[in-house]
Amino acid sequence: MGYSVLILGGTSEARALASALVARDIAVVSSLAGRVARPRLPAGEVKIGGFGGPDGLAAWLAEHRVRAVVDATHPFAERISTSAVAATEAAAVPLLRLQRPGWQARADADWRWADSLDDAARMLPSLGTRVFLTSGRQGLAAFAHLRDIWFLIRCVDPPHEPLPPHREIVLDRGPYTVDGERALLRDHRIEVLVTKDSGGTMTAAKLDAATELAIPIVVIRRPPAPQGPAAASVTQAEQWVMERLAASE
Repeated sequence: MGYSVLILGGTSEARALASALVARDIAVVSSLAGRVARPRLPAGEVKIGGFGGPDGLAAWLAEHRVRAVVDATHPFAERISTSAVAATEAAAVPLLRLQRPGWQARADADWRWADSLDDAARMLPSLGTRVFLTSGRQGLAAFAHLRDIWFLIRCVDPPHEPLPPHREIVLDRGPYTVDGERALLRDHRIEVLVTKDSGGTMTAAKLDAATELAIPIVVIRRPPAPQGPAAASVTQAEQWVMERLAASE
């Protein structure tokens, strides 16, 4: 079967783009990494699992006669984004990066930038002993050596060891409300919030709640975005796709 468009990623933007293109009766397939046990499935066809690296993805694009690719993966999904660039160049298929804008600190926020998970871990001992850690279940090993800090760890699926020795795990997914996040921070006597610069509105409520409670916020910077065409909204991405499909007819 041939597909007009391949959308990489299970983000809210990826799902919104798939819905918009399916509504236009365009043959769309969305590729999900398969790391989440119960993902929210987009409209259209869905492929779960990898392609076998850039060569495998390039071969898949050729086999299925894909005419455009949109990389709408999470801002921290470096590996697939790098593979997408190499594969689309090899297969001569146009590629667009759809990436939501990053978060901006409020003027009244105690906002600390970290360059990596390890950098964030180094900052914590001087900031507090009760940490709300919302950086996802991958990479938690960076905090496993911090034996004098208690962590409230929130992620979608259960994380794997190694983990911080003093912790509580909360399995949940957004969207969240400011009232709910404020109550969570107060109930667990949180002194520091750690998050990645994921951007978007799904999980942004914790930033407002922490700011209201004067809790320091450690934000891990995004990796550099791949070079090439990019869009910051679903509307822009939809327009790009329609233009590419028209040009390829």
